[in-house]
Amino acid sequence: MRTIYDPTAGTGGMLSVVSEYLLEHNPAARLTMFGQELNDESYAICKADMLIKGQDVGNIVVGNTLSDDGHSSRKFDYMLSNPPFGVEWKKVEKEVRKEHTEKGFDGRFGPGLPRVSDGSMLFLLHLISKMRPAVDGGSRFGIVLNGSPLFTGGAGSGESEIRRYVLENDLVEAIIGLPTDMFYNTGISTYVWILSNKKQDDRKGWVQLIDASSFWQKMRKSPGSKRKELSDDHIATITRLFGEFAEADQATVLDKQGNELDSQLLLSGEHAPAAPEGGKVKVVPISRVFRNEEFGYTTITVERPLRDEA
Repeated sequence: MRTIYDPTAGTGGMLSVVSEYLLEHNPAARLTMFGQELNDESYAICKADMLIKGQDVGNIVVGNTLSDDGHSSRKFDYMLSNPPFGVEWKKVEKEVRKEHTEKGFDGRFGPGLPRVSDGSMLFLLHLISKMRPAVDGGSRFGIVLNGSPLFTGGAGSGESEIRRYVLENDLVEAIIGLPTDMFYNTGISTYVWILSNKKQDDRKGWVQLIDASSFWQKMRKSPGSKRKELSDDHIATITRLFGEFAEADQATVLDKQGNELDSQLLLSGEHAPAAPEGGKVKVVPISRVFRNEEFGYTTITVERPLRDEA
């Protein structure tokens, strides 16, 4: 028996796929699904879908997850979320800042607050607050984010303090870079963050970065901005690299005209194929593993007195 939660459930598509996937692997498993959705129409569709699947529709609630947590007293085994990219949280700023100030780390937003123009990292903190304690079995979750949570904010900013919190508490298992043009409404690059408070011993103290931006195939028909998709082989490769906690390179064999002849994945220790006559082999990193502390940095401000003519 396991619980899974999506705080940005939409019409319930991700919850439904997870349920189907789990039952394919273990028909005897029982998965209880929970969700929250802001849009009334999407919420109604999600609730109807859960009803058809025999789920307790009371587990799907309507409302703004950031200002009105519909599952405030619950912790979950697994969670997933595809929150809106780059959407400001000004409408709920008063409630969020109040929780941050009054509750601190006893609330959801203790580590810090991102800039008002992008609430992505608030959803990250929300999911962290929903993790079942490690002594009770722990949790793992995946969240799809744009590049902003990775790069914005200098030392001491809200974004930087949130990143510092997840790294110092050894919560980040992996960050996977996806191709562009993967979503209907935007063509920007996206990343899947995998966080867990039940890391295996060999993963403790480490973060795995997987560059899957070259893993894609063209869609036959492009709905909106979505022009690319992952093939089953691409998904299997990403899953293998993550599951085996493996470092790897991608070797691409080019002829003398620069045309691609072959491409293969090289796990750590494997050698690249020989280059054809007049051609070359291009090797690029696909998966790397870093210690948590390698992401730390300090900003130092150096001041000196003004000089006059003397």
